[in-house]
Amino acid sequence: MESIRITGGIPLAGTIPISGAKNAALPLMTCGLLTDDRLVLSNVASLADLATMAQLLAQHGIAVEPSGRTLSLGGRITNATAPYDIVSKMRASILVLGPLLARVHEARVSLPGGCNIGTRPVDLHLKGLEAMGATIKLEAGYIDATAPTGLHGANIVFPFVSVGATENLLMAASLADGLTTLKNAAREPEITDLATCLIAMGANIQGLGSDTLTIQGVKTLHGATHAILPDRIETGTYACAAAITGGKILLQNARAADLGAVLSSLREAGVIITDSPDGLWVERANGLHGVDIVTEPFPGFPTDMQAQFMALMAVAEGASMVTETIFENRFMHVPELNRMGARINAHGASAIIRGVKSLSGAQVMATDLRASFSLVLAALAASGESVISRVYHLDRGYEAVEAKLRGCGAHIERIAAL
Repeated sequence: MESIRITGGIPLAGTIPISGAKNAALPLMTCGLLTDDRLVLSNVASLADLATMAQLLAQHGIAVEPSGRTLSLGGRITNATAPYDIVSKMRASILVLGPLLARVHEARVSLPGGCNIGTRPVDLHLKGLEAMGATIKLEAGYIDATAPTGLHGANIVFPFVSVGATENLLMAASLADGLTTLKNAAREPEITDLATCLIAMGANIQGLGSDTLTIQGVKTLHGATHAILPDRIETGTYACAAAITGGKILLQNARAADLGAVLSSLREAGVIITDSPDGLWVERANGLHGVDIVTEPFPGFPTDMQAQFMALMAVAEGASMVTETIFENRFMHVPELNRMGARINAHGASAIIRGVKSLSGAQVMATDLRASFSLVLAALAASGESVISRVYHLDRGYEAVEAKLRGCGAHIERIAAL
C-alpha cells in the first residue's frame, strides 16, 4: 500500500493549475447513456473515480475513449445491470440508474459504496423515480427498477437537498414524457454544469442555478461537446495549502463564484484571496484566526471542504467550531490530526478546535477522500517528517498531488508499497 512522505514547514509559492471537477465529471459521464450519439467531454482530470465510472459505463455498452484531457463516449446500451464489484467502489455509480430507466426502461443497480462517511441513503432517488412511473424493488443488495412504458413527468419536492438525487432525476426527466418539476433542488455549480451539458444535447431545462428546475422531456437527445468546470473543492483545498503554510499561490483557472461560503470563511480567517485574469491568488499575510463553520448545501460551506478547513483551524489563533450537518460519520480525521499535535475535541455533530502554534510530523492514516488531504495540509505545516498511509483515497479525487505541491516548493514524495 503506497504512502506519501512530507517534510513540512515550507511556505508554498508558485502556480497550481486547477483540474476539471470530479463531482461534475461523474454525472456528465453518465450522460453518455442518454444518447446513441457521441458525447465529448473536455477538461477531464485523471482520477481513479473517473476510471471506475468508465469501467462501469463500458460494461453497459458505452465505450469511453480518453485522449489527453478529453473523453469521448459513445455506443449503444447492451446491459442494464450495474454490478456490485464496480458499484461498491464508488457511490456515484448510482447515477446510472436514472439514465438507464429513461433510455431502456429497466435497470438493475447494486446499492452503492464509496467513502465510509455515513449511510447516505438513496431513498430520494428511488422515490423520485417512482413518482415518474418506475416500479422499484430492493432484492439481494440490488435496486431492480422497471418502467415498461417509459417515465413520465412529475412534480417532485425534495424534503432536503440532495445533489445526487437532483442529478439522477434531472437526467431521467430529460427523456421523460411531459413536464417534471424538481423543487428544493440542489444548486451546486456541478448541477448547473450538468444541466448546461444536457441542454447542449437537446434537453429543455429551465431554472439553472435556482432551487426549482423545470424539465420538459424530449424524445431523444443528441451528441454534444462540453468543457467541465474547474474543481471548486480542489480550489478550496489548495487555498488552504497556501494559508496553512504562510505561502502565496496562484490557483490557475479557479473561479471565485463557485466557492460560496468557502471564500468568505477563508477571508474571515485572515486569508487574502484576489481575483486575477488567470484565476485566484491566495496568500496569508498575517496570522490565522479561528472561524466557526456549519456544513450546508451550496452556497453554504460544503461538507467536502470540512476536513481541510479543520486542518487550517488547527493552527489558527483562538478556538473554532466545525458542525457537520450533511454526513454523520465525517470526523474520522480528528484522531489523526491530534496525533500531529492538534487540539480537537469531537462530540456528536460538532468539533471544537483550539488552535496550536505548530504541528509536529507523525505517521498517520487516511480514512476517506477529503480527510486524506486534511492530513497532507497538516503535514505541509508541521515541523519534521510525516508519512501518510492509505493514500489511494487521495487518488480518487485529486490529480497529480505530488507534482502540483512539489512545483510550489513542497518536500513531498510517494513511497511505493513494500
